Amino acid sequence: MAVNPEEKNNKKEPPSDNPVEISGAEKELEALKKELAQAVAKSEENLAGWQRAQADLANYRKKVEQERKELNESACSALILRLLPVLDDFERAESSIPEGSKDLPWVEGIRLIERSLRQTLEKEGLTPIKAEGEPFDPCLHEAVSCCPGKEGIVIKEVKKGYTINKRLLRPACVIVGEGEKPEKSEVA
Repeated sequence: MAVNPEEKNNKKEPPSDNPVEISGAEKELEALKKELAQAVAKSEENLAGWQRAQADLANYRKKVEQERKELNESACSALILRLLPVLDDFERAESSIPEGSKDLPWVEGIRLIERSLRQTLEKEGLTPIKAEGEPFDPCLHEAVSCCPGKEGIVIKEVKKGYTINKRLLRPACVIVGEGEKPEKSEVA
């Protein structure tokens, strides 16, 4: 019977009985396993480091964006705060227009300018603080005087206060009621 040369090559050789060969192969196998374990540990360490770096980058981007937003709001607030006296001047000018001049075209032009300025500032988040008739709130109001009236209630607004994006920009200067004073009775 003829032996096929391919079959001859496919035959497994019987295991070697040489203990030196086996222990050398086992040592090599153990060394390879140890090397593989070290490589896996190193790759896991690198993956964890990369994930931390990605998280740090995402946090940094959020922080920079938040700081940019706060800086923009701060600059906007500073500009609006410098424009508030102009708005106050427009309001004082309008309240001092003589009755006979209120229908003149230039007076209407002044009103339009004031309205345009107010609308522009409101688009940026400016909101007037409601004061008159409200309970005195030291977080929103600055008391400049007291007078007879309902205790703790704002009687009159001397200067308008404003918030911008729900943060106090300028407190309202107000006169606060100190309570009704009892009338003196005459004793006979």
